[in-house]
Amino acid sequence: MAQAVEEWYKQMPIITRSYLTAAIVTTIGCSLEIISPYNLYLNPRLVFKQYQLWRLVTNFLYFRKMDLDFLFHMFFLARYCKLLEENSFRGKTADFFYMLLFGATVLTGIVLIGGMVPYVSESFAKIIFLSNSLTFMMVYVWSKQNPFIHMSFLGLFTFTAAYLPWVLLGFSVLVGASAWVDLLGMVAGHAYYFLEDVYPRMTRRRPLRTPSFIRALFPDEAVVDARPAAVRFAAPPPEEVHQD
Repeated sequence: MAQAVEEWYKQMPIITRSYLTAAIVTTIGCSLEIISPYNLYLNPRLVFKQYQLWRLVTNFLYFRKMDLDFLFHMFFLARYCKLLEENSFRGKTADFFYMLLFGATVLTGIVLIGGMVPYVSESFAKIIFLSNSLTFMMVYVWSKQNPFIHMSFLGLFTFTAAYLPWVLLGFSVLVGASAWVDLLGMVAGHAYYFLEDVYPRMTRRRPLRTPSFIRALFPDEAVVDARPAAVRFAAPPPEEVHQD
C-alpha cells in the first residue's frame, strides 16, 4: 500500500506534486500548531503597510482544518491539477504555472477590490484564504476544455463535464458551504478560458502569452502527440463515464 502511494506521488507532474505537497504540509503544520494560520491569511493592511508579502502566497496553501472537506479538496486538487498538467498543458509546464499565477492574481485582485466596495465589502472581508477558489478555478478550466466527457456525481446522476462546476456549486450550497468561494473560482477560471481560448480565436491575438522569465524557469519538454490539436473538444463514446 505504502509503495503504491509512493509511486503515485512520484508519477505526479512537478507543479501538481509541488502544490499538493505544500498544501498538505501547511495544513498539517497548522493542525499540529507548528504554524499559525494567523501568519498565513490574506490581510491587505498587513501586506501593504507592514510588507508581509508572503501572505499573497500562503493564503493559497492552507485548506482549513483536516476533515472531510479537506480530503474532498485534496482529491480535486490532485485530480484536476494533474489532468490539466498532463493533458492540456503536457510539455508546457511554464504555461501551466502562468495559468495558476494568473488565477491567483485575479482572485487576490477581486478580494482586495471587493473589500472596498460598499454593501459587499463585509462579505469579501470574510474571505481570507483563497486555496479552495484556486482549486475550483482548475476544475472550471478543465471542464471548459473537456466539455463532452460524461461524469457521474456520487452515482446519483450523470452529466457532461461542462456542467461540473455548477454541480459542485450546488453541492456546496446544499452542505451549507459559502458559495462565494466557488463563484470566485469560476470567475477566475472563466477569465482565463476567455483570454486564452476564446479571445485568440476571435482576434488572432493571445494576451496571456507566458513571459520569457517564467519559460526560463520551466523549459518546455519535447512531446510527440499524433492526435489532432482539437481532439479534447470531441465528444467521447457514450459509454465513457467518469466517477466522481
